[in-house]
Amino acid sequence: MTSTDKPEQTTAGALPEPDAAMPRQLISWVTLALMTTASVASLRPSPSMAIYGLAAVFLYLLPAVVFLLPTALVGAELASGWSGGIYRWVSEALGKPLGFVAVWCQFAMTIAYYPSLLAYVASTFAYVIHPGLAENGLYVAIVIVVIYWTGVWITCRGTRTVAGLSSLGLIIGTLIPGVVLVALGLVFLGQGNASEAPMSPDHWLPPWTGLASLVLIVNNFLSYAGMEMNGVHVSSLRHPRAEYPRSIFLATGLVLLIFVLPALAISWVMPAEELSLTAGLMQAFQAFFDHFHVGWLTKIVGIMLVMAALGGMLTWLAGPAKGLVTLARQEGYLPPFLQQFNKAGVPRNIMVAQGVITTLIGVLYAFSSDVSSAYWMFSVITVQIYLIAYLLMFVAVVRLRKRQPQVPRGFVVPAVTLVATVGFVASLAALAIGFVPPDQFGSGPLWRYLLIVGGGLLALGVLAPAAFLTYRKPGWIHPEHRMPHATE
Repeated sequence: MTSTDKPEQTTAGALPEPDAAMPRQLISWVTLALMTTASVASLRPSPSMAIYGLAAVFLYLLPAVVFLLPTALVGAELASGWSGGIYRWVSEALGKPLGFVAVWCQFAMTIAYYPSLLAYVASTFAYVIHPGLAENGLYVAIVIVVIYWTGVWITCRGTRTVAGLSSLGLIIGTLIPGVVLVALGLVFLGQGNASEAPMSPDHWLPPWTGLASLVLIVNNFLSYAGMEMNGVHVSSLRHPRAEYPRSIFLATGLVLLIFVLPALAISWVMPAEELSLTAGLMQAFQAFFDHFHVGWLTKIVGIMLVMAALGGMLTWLAGPAKGLVTLARQEGYLPPFLQQFNKAGVPRNIMVAQGVITTLIGVLYAFSSDVSSAYWMFSVITVQIYLIAYLLMFVAVVRLRKRQPQVPRGFVVPAVTLVATVGFVASLAALAIGFVPPDQFGSGPLWRYLLIVGGGLLALGVLAPAAFLTYRKPGWIHPEHRMPHATE
């Protein structure tokens, strides 16, 4: 990338010489903060934290400090020093096999993520057609399977019209419903109605009933995941060292507001024991709208939330798969059958293979008597798989600072060892805590929870990439990338 201005010098050295043929587009740090907020903030995790009432503030703030900030800062240094994403970062520091594990985990987490996302969509849409379906496992399973395969079909056709739906979804499905929810909550309290959750200062911290009382905090790590991706834009800032930290702190504040205020609003109107982890958002809207005698608005909000979730799914359905397949063609990590693109440039075969697993997971909902518990388990698996990539990323930034200090970086993390250590320890703790079922898990046996969560993490996050690396063959490298006379 190039700049029409002289880039700021850093302790890591000067940035590469500009290329006058491709002038860089500069953006303000406020714009970058808004871009980051749009890519991270969502209303979907609000019901999980609303269970804690006022303590939701603490449970959002803690992972923001120990996880969100470290990932954003580390991601900025790595992205401004090495192109190619997490595979390049980890490969440069720890070797190509672990680089593959990192990029595989970014792909594999979507296998568990889509069932949990579509379970939320199903429960939300239930309030448009029949609220009683929100906890019906068969209904949720049908919605997951039908919508996922419809999304694959649309994506495989190479449809470009969905590209703008993510930004539109932020407004339609996050900002407007979020503002409405908080406004209704404030009016509700202003009328003298008592909050269902205590709001006194002594409820700032969650009640301690053992490790399980803090388990829902793990879901917040997934809520903040992806913050580091915006580090690629650090070179578009006029003065990265000064402006990027400002951008991150502003984005963190905005993200916290979008996460915390709706969670509090839900806790004001919904008793914790009645709150569904999948349909809690719609339960709150239903309660508020019924209170103000405009219950018909519930269906409209439900459609808005569903449209936003589906738009977001479609805009990046093929993204992780395409990145993995492109890398596999170069390095031979996947069998040729899984490396194929269709005429529209979409990795159809690996998306179909992914869809088969997603379908099997979705079918499990049909046999579940507690949709909320199933939703939580798959959310945890998603977080844990993703955390493996983050653990490798935190190690990589420290190793690269020591081994390749001469590489120009647009942004340099101050006290990088401390920042990376905090992020690493927090990620490791979140991964471990995920094996403890939350207090709200219900009456399900512990062995079933451990089998599903542990088995999902082991199969998708460890055994699958290990198998591909073990049985990898030279012939798996795509012909256009083979170099018969070169040795690695």
